[in-house]
Amino acid sequence: MPVRRWAELSSRQQTAVLVAASVQLSLAATAWADLVTRPADQVNGSKGRWALVIAVNWIGPLAWFRWGRRTASPRRRAARPGRGRACGRRR
Repeated sequence: MPVRRWAELSSRQQTAVLVAASVQLSLAATAWADLVTRPADQVNGSKGRWALVIAVNWIGPLAWFRWGRRTASPRRRAARPGRGRACGRRR
């Protein structure tokens, strides 16, 4: 497969590359932001190792969202504001 330069790509191909790159960067940025703000006890493994894994194209951020995060305990989930009936709504 010959290497093509940016100028040799059609406008449709250039758009596809830009969209794919934007999605990839957005996934990585969101994953890193989540990693930084998440307490260490809610991370499966080392935060430093996950920061490196997230840098791997596509696979890293998706792996973080699937396997890197621990879910909050049921007690913590119930304590979050704005969830369930405790948020002030009446039926």
